[in-house]
Amino acid sequence: MGVPGFLLPLTILLEFGGGLAILLGFLTRTTALFTAGFTLLTALIFHSNFAEGVNSLMFMKNLTIAGGFLLLALTGPGAFSLDRLLNKKW
Repeated sequence: MGVPGFLLPLTILLEFGGGLAILLGFLTRTTALFTAGFTLLTALIFHSNFAEGVNSLMFMKNLTIAGGFLLLALTGPGAFSLDRLLNKKW
């Protein structure tokens, strides 16, 4: 089971680009919301069959990661972020 071919570029962009944007603190709230939604969606699609071994653990892991992204979306970027640097008034 994997990602359908037509969704692969979007998945790569969201995983790599979103991770890089969060790391640098660029569009932090928006990126964190999209990444949380993506993580919840992957949990529901790929890990909802709890009859298979470790799927319940992976489902809970994805829920926890999504919760972290939602917390980041609520709190926003830190002091050392591109968002803060770009919105700074001189």
